[in-house]
Amino acid sequence: MGGGPRNLPGRCSPDNVEGVTFRLIRRVIRLANRQRWWVACASMLVGAGVLPGAPGSAAARAAALAPAGASAPGHPGRRRTATARPKRAAEHGRSGRPNRGRRASRASRAARAAHPSLPNERRVASLRSGLPNVQAQGALVLDENGRELYARNADGERPIASISKLAATLAVMDRGLELEGLSTITRADIEVARGGARSRLFEGITLSNRDLLHAALMGSDNRAIPALGRAVRLSPSQLAAEMTAKARSLGLKHTRFHDPTGLSVENVSTPRETILLLQAVMRHPILGPITRRVEYQAHPVGRPAITYVNTYRPAIRGNVEVLGGKTGYNDDARYCLVLAAKVEGKTCFMSFLSNEGKMTRFGDVARVADWMVARRPKALAGTATAPGLASAGPVGLDASSSFGPVVSAGSLPPAPADPVSPGSEPTMLELPREPYESAPPTPPAAPTAPTSP
Repeated sequence: MGGGPRNLPGRCSPDNVEGVTFRLIRRVIRLANRQRWWVACASMLVGAGVLPGAPGSAAARAAALAPAGASAPGHPGRRRTATARPKRAAEHGRSGRPNRGRRASRASRAARAAHPSLPNERRVASLRSGLPNVQAQGALVLDENGRELYARNADGERPIASISKLAATLAVMDRGLELEGLSTITRADIEVARGGARSRLFEGITLSNRDLLHAALMGSDNRAIPALGRAVRLSPSQLAAEMTAKARSLGLKHTRFHDPTGLSVENVSTPRETILLLQAVMRHPILGPITRRVEYQAHPVGRPAITYVNTYRPAIRGNVEVLGGKTGYNDDARYCLVLAAKVEGKTCFMSFLSNEGKMTRFGDVARVADWMVARRPKALAGTATAPGLASAGPVGLDASSSFGPVVSAGSLPPAPADPVSPGSEPTMLELPREPYESAPPTPPAAPTAPTSP
């Protein structure tokens, strides 16, 4: 037995220090190659002139490897293509593990391929030929008396996506949903909602049916709908049939549903009938207050609270008070919105279907609201009015409309959306802001001289 340290294989000793160092360097390079950060750093430093870019230098070789996706030093036969990592990320999500809940169906991928890659958010003019420059392919604006203020393909059938949830909640309420009853999210609910947006209702979580109604109408959570249907003993297909029957009972001849969540392209309606559907929900004593609520906290059993913010919140602005509404999106329906609002104190209803940009539908609300305010008579737009005019109604206008003459659907030009050049850079839509035209304030009265007694 020796008294000194033993030179075992793999130990750092004078005899094998070179081999250990080589193996350590090779391991570091292998780990770095997996992350590919060293290639990006070297390319950046060479481009900035910090490192020399001589053809024979290591930095130059790393910069040359970056765009081609070549193999790392020490692995001449191993190549990592540029599409390998994005493909794995698309299949397994950010963490690299299979994520079945977010994997799109073949139909969704085919629909995405059918739509060209165009900038969705761009600056557009507020008006076109004196009318609001609405970007939706189907649109309708009604005043509080049901008179048309603006219309574009108002009766054409289009997919409505999650606006379908309005009919779903009406159907389950008609079946006698117990609001304080508890429902648990199951694997079947997750399968029904497969291909939709990300959900915060995980398998096994238990909530009251009242919370599920808020999750469906405010957060547009797809998993809440089949859970509500199961609470009233309806399968997803039976719930879709009940939704279609409810639409028929409301006189909606062009509205039909194939699935309860809105993921199906066969869930169709028109701008006019989506407004009627929203009005039916707003008249409901339970569902109406939910659509008007902007924020709500759901309390799952034994879990932290879930805060829902209504998806129509971006439509709220200085001259727009939202009274209720519902958003929708899928690859075929694109971005949709049906809304009830007060514009300068006057109630109106808006429906915008098939918008290409997520924020463009809210930009349509702003453009229509500013147009409505601008076309009102100045005497009505001001804060000071002559005595007797407040109750006399608009002078020289249709008595049923507070925003000026009604624009009929037949008199509107088609007004296609502004073309977008392929090389233009997408920018976030800027919503029009105040101030608005108003009457000048009334000057203060001149002081009177005191009178002697």
